[in-house]
Amino acid sequence: MSENKFEFVKVDDSASEHIAAPKYSYWRSVFRKFFSSKLAIVMLVISGIIILMSIIHPFISHYDPMITPNVNKPSTWYNPPSAQYWFGTDHVGNSLFDAVWVGTRNSLMIAIIATTISTVIGVIVGMFWGYSKKIDNFMLNIYNVVANIPYLLLVIVLMYALGRGIPQMIFSLSCTTWLSTAYFIRVQVMIIRDREYNLASECLGTSMTKIVIHNIFPYLISVIMTQIARDIPSFISYEVFLTFVGNGLSEQDASLGRMVQRYSAYMNSTPTLFWIPVAISALISVSLYIVGQTLADASDPRTHMI
Repeated sequence: MSENKFEFVKVDDSASEHIAAPKYSYWRSVFRKFFSSKLAIVMLVISGIIILMSIIHPFISHYDPMITPNVNKPSTWYNPPSAQYWFGTDHVGNSLFDAVWVGTRNSLMIAIIATTISTVIGVIVGMFWGYSKKIDNFMLNIYNVVANIPYLLLVIVLMYALGRGIPQMIFSLSCTTWLSTAYFIRVQVMIIRDREYNLASECLGTSMTKIVIHNIFPYLISVIMTQIARDIPSFISYEVFLTFVGNGLSEQDASLGRMVQRYSAYMNSTPTLFWIPVAISALISVSLYIVGQTLADASDPRTHMI
């Protein structure tokens, strides 16, 4: 008897509901897009090393900018870079390698805290500013007044009024920057607020807060990352400039700007004292900007390949 070469197949009604497209994960796509850039990876490693060194090394070195060796001893004067002093020593014998990482820590701390304050306040205010026409009329009047005041002039006036120091610097830098961030977010919100799904949510009685958080905020992630990528390097540059001109941090607060100011007189005689802090400042600004900008591009869902 021959074998039966045919068999009945059961009809599965749920098979038509099967989705053949691969699973999509937003953050997995973000990191896949980010790590596809070799330049971003190199800059991420560089910025990571600088940040880790600025956090760890000051606790090991116990460097104090207010304690100086006995300058009457010639052995404590300037020494060129060597195996003992990687960046050399300054005019009073302090290790420049130790000073650089303490200064980098304070400059990064100022930039990150000021960026966090400006971003959080600016994004929250900007989303409601762009969605509500009542808030828009009120905030535009405030923005038009503040925007006509030069930013650096306002910061310098605030520093004169509050005094020099790290808290004063953070407050002065972020005092009005959040308003510029809010205006930038407001423009982005106005582009997408009148889309059909937002109008449908309003018709269904959804509150403005839920619409802003669930319907609008996800579209602003890449825009926010772009703003952060610009703010952190900018705040580092502002701190270095303001301290260099004598209107930033006090003598007790070490920073890259304080080092540039202190060693600018030795630019010709011992150029490493001046150019090493400048190079570290430029390197951390450029690396953070490239990393932030690449992450902002990767955060845009339109750049993802499914």
